Amino acid sequence: MRPENIVPLTLEEHRDLSNEMKTCTVRLRELCGLVVSIYGAQSLAGFSFLKAMDALEHLNRDLQNQARQDLKGRSIDGMYV
Repeated sequence: MRPENIVPLTLEEHRDLSNEMKTCTVRLRELCGLVVSIYGAQSLAGFSFLKAMDALEHLNRDLQNQARQDLKGRSIDGMYV
């Protein structure tokens, strides 16, 4: 549900956000791999990292869907995911 007074992100803003999210995802994936390889997926730190990765992937899917709504008629495939 979107309030009526919200101005959606522009194509350029979505591109910038997408690039930031991709950089964040790559780095978090590296750190997750490191922590899980050292402490295991069942450790609190490993488990939390894996949950954070799941949440970040969910966020990227949600942002992809939001971009699709904001930028109707434009090609945005793969922008966030």
